[in-house]
Amino acid sequence: MPPRYLCAARTDVGLKREHNEDSFLVNEDLGLYVVCDGMGGHAGGETASRLAVQTIERELLSARLRKDNPFAVEAELEQSPLAGALREAIEGACAAVFRTSRKNPELSGMGTTCISLLLRGTQALVGHVGDSRAYLVRGGEVHQLSEDHSLVNEQVRAGLLSEEEAKHSRLKNIITRSVGFEEDVLVDLVGVETEPFDRLLLCSDGLSNLIDNGEIRDALLAHPLEEVPGVLIQLGNDRGGDDNLTVVALQRVE
Repeated sequence: MPPRYLCAARTDVGLKREHNEDSFLVNEDLGLYVVCDGMGGHAGGETASRLAVQTIERELLSARLRKDNPFAVEAELEQSPLAGALREAIEGACAAVFRTSRKNPELSGMGTTCISLLLRGTQALVGHVGDSRAYLVRGGEVHQLSEDHSLVNEQVRAGLLSEEEAKHSRLKNIITRSVGFEEDVLVDLVGVETEPFDRLLLCSDGLSNLIDNGEIRDALLAHPLEEVPGVLIQLGNDRGGDDNLTVVALQRVE
């Protein structure tokens, strides 16, 4: 019998922004969960994030109807055709956002981050562009599954900044990859085999800029799943809430 996953999700405008440019998607039938954080001004950011989540969902629904349905193939994680399907769906979202911005001058330059999770049985596939994040909590330890596509993270990797300096850098919101700013984008993919009682979390940087990985672990372990998004968003708002905050939390149950 395949494992079952519980999910709880919430988004919040925060305390400093007038509009929420984050979008999220929960499609439990597909096993698809997405968080996108839009950029490009009020209209552009909202349009980019909403269009991205809609396109990713539509592309994967279409893939499931194809003769070579990737959801129907039993394969090891490394050979799973779902990885290619998720990558193609995010690439499709990138092209859709880019084309829409070209057609509408008021949306010029819009884009969005994207963190997507596709679950099938014990397999979890993460597709990632930008600095929204995915976490796994297992055995009391927290693991960041995604790596920020940001200028500050590149400086940390190059040894030019420490992790502590990166937290306070005025450049921390500059990302080096986004969905829709150009017509094509390089999508990072990470796959893991889930285990009983694993907890997973997707979030926008409005949360991760204010809350450290250990606090995310503690919230996932200390609270019922349905309370986790609210607990984390409240903590983010208590620390200033200077951006939109979005959380999608999941738990594997046996």
